[in-house]
Amino acid sequence: MTSLTEPSDSTSASPSRGASGVAAGILLSRLAGLARERAFAYFFGTSLYADAWRAALRMPNVLQNLLGEGTLSASFIPIYAELIEKGEEERAGRFAGAVLGLLFVTAGALAFLGIVLAPSLVALFFMGFDVERQELTVTLVRILFPMTALLVLSAWSLGILNSHRRFFLSYVAPVFWNLAMIGTLVAFGAHLALPEADLIVALGWGALVGGALQLGVQLPSVLHVLPLFRPRVSLAVTGVREAIRNFIPVLMARGVVNLSGWLDYALAAFLATGAVAALGYAQTLYLLPISLFAMAVAASELPELSRTRGGGAPRLAQDLSKALERVTFFVVPSAVAYLFLGNVVVAALFQTGEFGRTETLQVHAVLAAYSLGLLASASSRVRTSAYYAVRDTRTPARIAGGRVLISLAVGGTLMLPMDQLVVGEGARLGAAGLALGATVAAWLEFTLLKRKLSRRIGPHGIRTGSFIRILAAAGVATGVGLGMSWWTASFHPIAAAIGTFVPFGVAYLALARALGVAPPLRNLLSRPG
Repeated sequence: MTSLTEPSDSTSASPSRGASGVAAGILLSRLAGLARERAFAYFFGTSLYADAWRAALRMPNVLQNLLGEGTLSASFIPIYAELIEKGEEERAGRFAGAVLGLLFVTAGALAFLGIVLAPSLVALFFMGFDVERQELTVTLVRILFPMTALLVLSAWSLGILNSHRRFFLSYVAPVFWNLAMIGTLVAFGAHLALPEADLIVALGWGALVGGALQLGVQLPSVLHVLPLFRPRVSLAVTGVREAIRNFIPVLMARGVVNLSGWLDYALAAFLATGAVAALGYAQTLYLLPISLFAMAVAASELPELSRTRGGGAPRLAQDLSKALERVTFFVVPSAVAYLFLGNVVVAALFQTGEFGRTETLQVHAVLAAYSLGLLASASSRVRTSAYYAVRDTRTPARIAGGRVLISLAVGGTLMLPMDQLVVGEGARLGAAGLALGATVAAWLEFTLLKRKLSRRIGPHGIRTGSFIRILAAAGVATGVGLGMSWWTASFHPIAAAIGTFVPFGVAYLALARALGVAPPLRNLLSRPG
C-alpha cells in the first residue's frame, strides 16, 4: 500500500522525482474524480439536477480559482522557495504564517458574502434557469461556498509541501474529497434511495466534509516541515508585500478567467436542458491530461526555476523546452484520441443509469471541440510557470483578459446556431459551440505567451521535427484505435474502451520509440539528469 507521507527530508529529495510525484498524486485523485463522475452520471445524467449541481459548483469555485493553487504558485512559492534555499527557515515560517492568516480572513469573508448573496448571484448569472433549477442552485451554493474556503487553505498547504519537494501527498489529497462524495451517493442514493432533489443536497454536504478531509490529511506534514510556523495576519512580515504585488495581477487574471467560466455556464443555461451538465462532463475529461501532464511538469518546475533563476535566459529556455517536449509527448495523443475516439471514453466512464447513448454523443461533441485546443492550453500552463519563476505575473494576466474576450465572442456567436443541431434522441450541440470558442481563445493565448517569452529568454519550445514525429505516431495509433473500436462495438462500454485504448497506447509508444521521440521511461515526466 502506498504511503501518504515521505519519510525522508523532502528538501533533500531529487528534483527529478518532482513531476513524477505530482503525476502520481494527480493520477490517483483524477481516477477518484472519474469514479465520482461515473456515480454522479448514474444518478443524475444530464437532468435539471445535474445542471443545478454544475452551476452551483462553478460559482463558489471563484474562491479556489482566485486564491487557490494557481495564484499561490505565482505569488507565494517563488518567495518561500527562495527563503528555504537560502537556509532562512525562521523567516520562511513567519512568511508562511502571515500568508495563511491573510488567506483565512479573505476566504472566510468571501465565503460569508457568497452565502448571503447566493440568491442574487444565481439570479444574475443563471437567469436562463427555470425557477426550480434556480432555487436548487441557491441551496447548493450556500453549502459549497464554505467547502471552497477550505480548499483554498488546502492550496496553501500544497504550496508549502511543493516548496519542500513533497509533491505526492499534496496532489493525492483530493482523493479524500472525491471519496466523501462517492460515499454520500452510495449511502444516500443506493442504500436509502433518496429522491433526486434530496440526494443532490446531500451530495453538497458530502462535498463540504470532503473539503475538510482534503485539508486535514495535509496538515501533519505541513507542521512537520514548518516547526517555526505561527499563523498571523500581518503585512509587515518579510516577503508579504512582494507576494501581494505578485498576487494582484494574477488575481485579476484569475478573476477574468473565472468570470469567463461563469459566463460560459450562464450562456449554456439559455440552451436546452442538459447543456450545462454536458459542459461539466466534457471539462472533466478535457482537464485530465492538462492536470496529469502539464500541471505535473509546471508544478515541479516552478520551485526549481525559482531557485535557479539567476542562471540566465539560456538556462531557462533550455529547461522550458525540455518541459514542453515532455508535455507534448503526452498531450498530442490525448487530444487526437479525444477527437476521434472520445465517444469510447465517454461511454466507458459515464454511460450508466440515467446517462445513455444520446448523452454520450452530446458530451463527445463538446469534448471533441475542447480537444482542438488541448495542446495550446497545456503548453500555456507550462509557459506561465516560466513567467512566474522570473517574477513576471503581469504579462500572463494581460493575455488572459484577451483570451476571455475571444472565448466569449466566438462561443456566444456559435452556440445558438449549433443548438439547432441534434444528435441521438434530441440532444443538442449548443454547448459544443461554447467549447469551440474556448479552443480559439486557447490558441490566441498560446501564440501571445510564446511570442512575448521568446523576446525575453530567446527561442524555446519543442523542435518542429520532433512535433511532426509525435503527431505521426499519434495518427497511426488512432488508426489502430479506430479499427479496434469498430471490432469491439458490440462489447460492454468498459470492455470496448480497454480493447480500443490498450492497442492505441502500445502502438503510440512503439512508434514514438521507433521514431526517436519517446524519452526513457524513467524520464517521461521527471526532469532528465
